[in-house]
Amino acid sequence: MHRIRTRTFVAVAALLLAAPLTPTAHAAEDVHVEGRLPAGATYLMDVPAGWNGTVLLYSHGYTPSGVPNAARNAPDDTTKALLLNQGYALIGSSYATTGWAVTEAVPDQLATLDTFTARFGRTGRTIAWGTSYGGLVTTALAERHAHRLAGSLSMCGLVQGGVANWNSTLDPVFALKTLLAPGSGIRLTGLPSPAAATQASDAMAAVLTEAQQSADGRARIALAAALHNIPGWNDPSQPRPVPTDWDAQQSGQYQAVVGLVKVPAFVWRQEAESRAGGNMSWNTGVDYHAMLRNSPYRKEVKELYAKAGLSLKSDLNTLDKAPRTRADANAVDWMRRTSSFTGRLSKPQLTIHTTGDALIPVQSESAYRRATATAGSAPLLRQRYVDNAGHCTFSPGEQIAALHTLEDRIATGHWAGSDPAALNSRATEADPGSPARYLPYSPTSYPRPYDRAHPSDGHRNQPSAVTAARSRTRVKRASPCRTRRTRPEGRSG
Repeated sequence: MHRIRTRTFVAVAALLLAAPLTPTAHAAEDVHVEGRLPAGATYLMDVPAGWNGTVLLYSHGYTPSGVPNAARNAPDDTTKALLLNQGYALIGSSYATTGWAVTEAVPDQLATLDTFTARFGRTGRTIAWGTSYGGLVTTALAERHAHRLAGSLSMCGLVQGGVANWNSTLDPVFALKTLLAPGSGIRLTGLPSPAAATQASDAMAAVLTEAQQSADGRARIALAAALHNIPGWNDPSQPRPVPTDWDAQQSGQYQAVVGLVKVPAFVWRQEAESRAGGNMSWNTGVDYHAMLRNSPYRKEVKELYAKAGLSLKSDLNTLDKAPRTRADANAVDWMRRTSSFTGRLSKPQLTIHTTGDALIPVQSESAYRRATATAGSAPLLRQRYVDNAGHCTFSPGEQIAALHTLEDRIATGHWAGSDPAALNSRATEADPGSPARYLPYSPTSYPRPYDRAHPSDGHRNQPSAVTAARSRTRVKRASPCRTRRTRPEGRSG
């Protein structure tokens, strides 16, 4: 956690009473401020002596329960130093709670901006930016509070939204349990406690460890990875496999699937379920044959199945016949309202993503592109891609290049100079010592899209809480949602 500097610490009450500065009335020296919001979140502000009038409101990624919850105002120290040197003011909060904290994160970020304005005066321009889960927070700010912003930058963001994310997270563990541990009793959803989630996680991890020792097991792990679009090269410390080295690709996927099982699929799910009031994901009606056909890793799966002497068709049929998971309608509605998107942008947004991301696969960008296209705001969105493995493994130069490109769009009204070559040139200029790896790229479709711009998603896949309440006794067999009541819903962000 960042150390509070007593000489620069200012409480919220003092900030609100201080005479505000305007963007042209700069302090004589750099100012560092830390404090606490009334909701309990801490905040962090750095304003350089030569402040250029632009404020960057940074939303950080997911912080698990039990991990120190520090305020952050930049993705890394190098990027932070470069931006301060260029005159940007950097601000951000911790969010009042850890975990799936969108209902706290959005108001806490806005309160941090209010606190900054009370101390330093109106900004010339405010840009929201964030990484990973912070990309979801950033996009929520962009869709719901655009009047506070000039634009937004989502980096490696969870822009597919909450419902799509948890649906897609269910698919690989469903396949693993069905094909590798059908009699295990491992619970995939409806986890009653953190201890139960850890127990399920450990049990599935043991299944994976054993399965990886055989050709049959490796093929089935590759199938599970393909259902979530987990790439074979997802660790930048490892060499990139050649395109036809199926064993090397599966080895990379195995490590990523272990990581998925160890944390997001069970432990993080349980925390999110506790907020939503029940299970917010389903796989009723899902066609896993079709999902694999659309996966960029279909060829790898077919080759590994052939090498193992297994029937891929038979395993897919087994998935089709296995009992499916139904969602709780009220939990889906909570996740839809708080954590899913409409695609309605009114200010420019630039998103960047690495091509080898296993935690939030690059196809998440396709899901948000689909939403903005339906909502009619696609011209405000640009999506660019960095050729690297790992989650949020951008160089400082690549991040600053994206920011400057967004600023040009804000200033001119056009996306001029936003192509990969121009971004690479800007990245090298911003930080000559770091890589510049933007490339032309178009991700495949996200396997389980769900957004509020497509009402048919809800009509086809889950009834609203109101509809469910009216028809609890006559729910069709195809509906993924149980209709029992859950505890009251949380407040919306």
